[in-house]
Amino acid sequence: MQLYLPIADIPVNVFLILAMGAAVGFVSGMFGIGGGFLMTPLLIFVGIAPAVAVASVASHIAASSFSGAISYWRRRAIDPVLAAVLLTGGSLGTALGVWTFTVLRALGQLDLMIAMSYVILLTTVGGLMFWEGLRALLRARRGGPVTLRRPGSHVWIHGLPLKMRFKRSKIYLSVIPVVLIGLIIGFIGAVMGIGGGFILVPLLIYVLRVPTSTVIGTSMILTLVTMVFATMLHAITNHLVDAVLALILMVGGVTGAQFGARAGQKIRGEHLRLLLGLLVLAVGVRFAVELVIRPEDLFTIRETGSAG
Repeated sequence: MQLYLPIADIPVNVFLILAMGAAVGFVSGMFGIGGGFLMTPLLIFVGIAPAVAVASVASHIAASSFSGAISYWRRRAIDPVLAAVLLTGGSLGTALGVWTFTVLRALGQLDLMIAMSYVILLTTVGGLMFWEGLRALLRARRGGPVTLRRPGSHVWIHGLPLKMRFKRSKIYLSVIPVVLIGLIIGFIGAVMGIGGGFILVPLLIYVLRVPTSTVIGTSMILTLVTMVFATMLHAITNHLVDAVLALILMVGGVTGAQFGARAGQKIRGEHLRLLLGLLVLAVGVRFAVELVIRPEDLFTIRETGSAG
């Protein structure tokens, strides 16, 4: 069944979009991370303009993060002070990202920028995750000890000035790296249409030494607020948020996430990390292939000016 998307300006198969939303929701539920890094590329691969895909997926990520954030808030697994400091940088990064998005779109370089960003980010992160998962799997098979960094230990970052005490997380550190991490995640989310959870969570754990008990819930708060902000800015400045597309993705995503969460509980942690790294790496390679394949139409005609 075909449905016309008013902002994307193309007809799409409703069942295909629902299936994509369900598949990404399944992956999100299985691995416990946002699916923007998969959803945006999939929409681009089926013919939706990268600008519309990025802007529309932001609303989908915000909606999916809302229920998770409520659940973690009820369990007191969120550090509100840490989330507030992260959002200070996240809001600035989101605004800067949307401004960069608008400038690149006006210059006609947005599609290339999005593709290159996905190639660099996903191949790097996917490769590291795959290698770490493979090493953990080999260690487990050999019966060797699993080496983990203790969250409470200190590194040079903890010696920076402007320190604050985050009581819920039981850490005392400078706000400078916290704001900087929030800024980076907000910027990446606005430009690429990803929540950034698969980057933010490792940074909080291994760089800032935030306890795992508050990491996921706090990261969801940052994702929720920055994605809502990005959606509003994209809708106001660029008019690229396709509400019909976002609604279809939400329905499929919520359904798939329920099954993914159940499946994830039956798979060992090192297997999950290995599979996730392989999946992220595969999407990055797919984008790289798209950049070097000769297009069928070497020239296109596109209307760039507005009437009136």
